[in-house]
Amino acid sequence: MAQGYSVFVGLIVIAAMLWRSSLILAIVSCYLMWAITFLAQLHPLIQPKRSDLREEFLGH
Repeated sequence: MAQGYSVFVGLIVIAAMLWRSSLILAIVSCYLMWAITFLAQLHPLIQPKRSDLREEFLGH
């Protein structure tokens, strides 16, 4: 026979698991965003073009 408090215990366990999963997902998402941003700065897809260089330095 089911006890009345078993429903509340089940909800607490599920809520704790949901919080833990959400926290882990948020941390992984933040780290992944940081890694993508960091790597994009190391190896940009588009080469920056400077317009403030003098002509004698453009050939180098």
